[in-house]
Amino acid sequence: MKMSFNGPVDGVLLIRVSGDWRIGQTLPSINEIQRQLTSNIEIQKVAFDSKNLTQWDSSLLIFLKKIHTLCSEKKIFLDHDGLPLGAKRLLELATTVPEIKDAKKVKEEETFFFLVGAETVGFFKSAREMTAFIGGVFLAFVNFFKGKARYRRSDLTMTIQECGAQALPIVSLISLLVGLILAFIGSIQLKMFGAQIYIANLVGIAMVRVMGAVMTGVIMAGRTGAAFAAEIGTMEVNEEIDALKTLGISPMEFLVLPRMLALVLMMPLLCLYANLMGILGGSIVAVGMLDLNFSQYYVQTKNAVSLNDLWIGLFHSAVFGVLVALAGCLRGMQCGRSASDVGNAATSAVVTAIVSIVVATAIITVICNVIGI
Repeated sequence: MKMSFNGPVDGVLLIRVSGDWRIGQTLPSINEIQRQLTSNIEIQKVAFDSKNLTQWDSSLLIFLKKIHTLCSEKKIFLDHDGLPLGAKRLLELATTVPEIKDAKKVKEEETFFFLVGAETVGFFKSAREMTAFIGGVFLAFVNFFKGKARYRRSDLTMTIQECGAQALPIVSLISLLVGLILAFIGSIQLKMFGAQIYIANLVGIAMVRVMGAVMTGVIMAGRTGAAFAAEIGTMEVNEEIDALKTLGISPMEFLVLPRMLALVLMMPLLCLYANLMGILGGSIVAVGMLDLNFSQYYVQTKNAVSLNDLWIGLFHSAVFGVLVALAGCLRGMQCGRSASDVGNAATSAVVTAIVSIVVATAIITVICNVIGI
């Protein structure tokens, strides 16, 4: 590929391009053209002579685009008539749409006060949405107790099965391991004083009073809360919730109510089962490592655990069921209209539910300590 100049004559700089202009070959330097345009102030027009041009591809267009940019900066007219017809049309097409000036604009750094204000506004907006959602759920329950709620009984039955029977394997495994871990950690200290028998007290009270409900709540937050958010979020993406509203059916009654009822009913039962599995896990360590008799472990657990402990644990589990169902359904209702928003809703539901469980556990524990139970 070759490039030569003729002129300027009468204010016209003629650029001759010849040879083979194809990708893979070194383009002529644009600096020579820039020097010509800078040193000759009489140049008012740039033209081309391509009679001796044999072959060309996009490399010629790249070179011509650079010349066009130089001419635009120096306000010099660029004449395309001497170019091949195809190159002329492509160059005109490339230079028709102007470059968006702000397309590569770097985002300005946000100040500390701006971030604080944005987070504050977002917090109050979320609080308003949550309050409105809780109010809608309350009205749905009022209609349910009046017998006026519109939902499908088959959905309630299916959700009960999903929240209850299908969750037993994972609840069994986690609760058994938690009881085993509590017993193993406690045995290390109690063996120093020859008080291995009190492993039963440690595991029994911990599991029945708090840990059984907490572990069940965490499991259901990751398993069921995320499923609720994903299901309702997908309905939001597919505009099924809008269709329900158009038909005059309340999404709170049709979608949220069966899920909340199912989880609130199943959580205490799962908590009882988790308590049993945790105590069984503790007995494995007590009998297998500490040479205790199983009947001794049973009697000690029976004497250590009171009904107050059991009711406190069941109360924990019922509260956790409400929190997990609220978090999952709320995030599903707040889901956007894209596939990524469904994943974000499921993630947010799990995080919200687990944080709520931890906070609720602390509050209930403090209250129980204050009133002496």
